[in-house]
Amino acid sequence: MLFIFAALSAGSYGGGSTSGLFAALTAWRFLLGLAIGSEYPAGSVAAAESSGELKAGTRHRWFIFATDCAIDFGFVIAAFVPMVVVLATTEDHLRVAWRIMLGLGVIPPLSLLYLRLKLKEPEAYVQTAMKNTPVWLTIKFYWFRLLTCGLIWFIYNFSAYGFGIYSSAILDNLLGNDNRLWVTFGWNTVLNLWYMPGCIFGVWVSDWIGPRYALTLGVTLQAIVGFIMAGCYKYLNEPSRVGGFVVVYGIFLALGEVGPGDNIGLISSKTSATPVRGRYYATAAALGKVGAFVGTYLFPIIQDNAPTPLRAGQDPFWVVSSLAIFSGMVAFFCLPISRKIPLMPRTEDLRHTYRSMVVPEKH
Repeated sequence: MLFIFAALSAGSYGGGSTSGLFAALTAWRFLLGLAIGSEYPAGSVAAAESSGELKAGTRHRWFIFATDCAIDFGFVIAAFVPMVVVLATTEDHLRVAWRIMLGLGVIPPLSLLYLRLKLKEPEAYVQTAMKNTPVWLTIKFYWFRLLTCGLIWFIYNFSAYGFGIYSSAILDNLLGNDNRLWVTFGWNTVLNLWYMPGCIFGVWVSDWIGPRYALTLGVTLQAIVGFIMAGCYKYLNEPSRVGGFVVVYGIFLALGEVGPGDNIGLISSKTSATPVRGRYYATAAALGKVGAFVGTYLFPIIQDNAPTPLRAGQDPFWVVSSLAIFSGMVAFFCLPISRKIPLMPRTEDLRHTYRSMVVPEKH
């Protein structure tokens, strides 16, 4: 599905009209999103199961390398490729550039398909899989921590996707008269590069102090930087200071990766039993994607309702930083994780309870 709908997006025609073209792009992108949504939880859960076979004390870092670090590297490439394509085609041929950009998206799924065919099921899954998982028992066991993970993921994606989509517009405003498209893409690439030191540093923090405290630390520091940016926005919002803005904003983004970026997927994939882990993780991730939708929908509303242009730049940082503080409190007080996350005991607890319900013990 990834391969097919990525190719169809690049070849969209829509009957030759502009409205038809956008309707076709919307349809293919929707179906492509379904494919991504199917692959994303499966890949993360497989990584979580496989990490149980690694040396204790290093499992968190390898899971994060395989998930969040890979995603963030994809963000960097996704910003860099449009810059190169626009430079190659020039802005006089953007009708060709956008098709090339979408067409290049066909290549990664092809390699993924080959790797998927070679990948074996993790040992933990083979040993503990259950054909029929008890729905109500699962809800009884995990409803609170699932809602906690989903809420934190919602807030994280509200911030990450909201700022991510409108970062180009923010930079375009900062760059002033230099309205060349490739320049905006270039600065956006520099911004996205800040994800990498954040997620790589967070890899070690998660193993050192545990994912719960790493998440809390990351969002707290991010909120502090966000409040500073909001207070100093009138000084940063100048074309002559675009470099300083990118650095401070980049630190803001990097701290988001140290916290929930690295750890919310890790926690969501390791706080349930193996037989229900895929659905548990997918539900938490779905709640996160709802946050992404809400963030991209509300960001322009927040800016449009600001009384002044200065407030239009400040208000998103006030809102997101306040939500980050709330997210940190939820993580610290509600998550059950401190340092180590056992996989097998959770599975055995669920299996034992299920068996005792189905076959009552004789006295």
